[in-house]
Amino acid sequence: MADLSSNFLGIKSPNPFWLASAPPTDKEVNVIRALEAGWGGIVWKTVGEDPPVVNVHGPRYAALLGSDRRVIGFNNIELISDRPLQTNLEEMARVKKRFPDRAIIASIMVPCTEQAWKNILPQVEDTGCDGIELNFGCPHGMSERGMGSAVGQVPEYIQMVTAWCKQYSRLPIIVKLTPNITDIRMPARAAKAGGADAVSLINTINSIISVDLEKMAIYPNTDGAGSHGGYCGYAVKPIALNMVAEIARDPETAGLPISGIGGITTWRDAAEFLTLGAGTVQVCTAAMVYGFKIIEDLCAGLASFMDSHGYPSIDQLVGKAVPTVKNWNQLNLNYVEKAVINQDLCIKCGRCHIVCEDTSHQAIFATKNGERYFEINEAECVGCNLCVSVCPVADCISMRALQVGEVDQRTGHAVSGTYANWTTHPNNPGAGCS
Repeated sequence: MADLSSNFLGIKSPNPFWLASAPPTDKEVNVIRALEAGWGGIVWKTVGEDPPVVNVHGPRYAALLGSDRRVIGFNNIELISDRPLQTNLEEMARVKKRFPDRAIIASIMVPCTEQAWKNILPQVEDTGCDGIELNFGCPHGMSERGMGSAVGQVPEYIQMVTAWCKQYSRLPIIVKLTPNITDIRMPARAAKAGGADAVSLINTINSIISVDLEKMAIYPNTDGAGSHGGYCGYAVKPIALNMVAEIARDPETAGLPISGIGGITTWRDAAEFLTLGAGTVQVCTAAMVYGFKIIEDLCAGLASFMDSHGYPSIDQLVGKAVPTVKNWNQLNLNYVEKAVINQDLCIKCGRCHIVCEDTSHQAIFATKNGERYFEINEAECVGCNLCVSVCPVADCISMRALQVGEVDQRTGHAVSGTYANWTTHPNNPGAGCS
């Protein structure tokens, strides 16, 4: 059976699944329940200086629901731990002593002064924890106080604080990055320049989940008023995957260990993060929606996939797909695909025809011999994949690559089999320019 054990920065855990710093890791009782269920590690809910912050005494969460009422996205306005620092540290120490084989990471957020970081780091180290995550990502509440994403949005601050932590701590330093920034590579480069051992991403995205149109107030709200919160859950996965891949393929940060976060709900989600460069994955929303027992499915599913595809260990999976991530101008413009409809599976709903006719390339016939029948018109099909995306029947519509020498009915040109991209294309005014 595949070996799921992880060795991330020398921090060993029986599997790569860690609970992210969030409400599920706020108390000893929760963390023990999670580790007993089988999680490989946890990142303790972010601790800060005393006196502790005060959270609102009312709604902190809101969900974006699908038509079947499944949680697609999650919004929260909760702050860092509102319990005394010493209480958190004592509990962290007890948990690490009880579970020496699990990864116990302390998440920290204090004011952006060297003394504040110098003071808290030794206290955290005394718990016996395995590493420290610097929370530079929280987008609400703490950022207004000059912490969280207020630091994470300024590369110079990231480098400065990271360097302080490397100076005053002997533990591995993981920098948690905010997605509320134009180019994720800049903060990642700054973290590396400051000596970070790894980065973790993404933290939550600035968001307002909805508006109560009867009360004319955003939801959730406190006494009639609300605040933007942090968006997470399955819906943010594509954004997170892109940012992880950007760091993994950037020449300046390539090789920098990554802990992937953002919408991981199934083993397949986790595998995708791993193949794009993450060494561990952190989960929050899925645990809050389904409970800690999902770790059983996560581990079983990932192990089964690895076994069936011949990956003996996690290390063999990490970064496997990174070389396939390119800039658009490097894509092969001589490669051609066409859609194909499997008539045995087609239920004749017509969704493919409607979207292609209304919003795409009018490349699907709707009738044949006077009867309802959907078929690709290859003379108009550009291979955009829209019909595949909207078809309600799995595998009913697929894409077929035209073979070398085959004529593309839309252009009248035979497929050459040679590679050519936009940098050399004759339609590019800048082609060939140095």
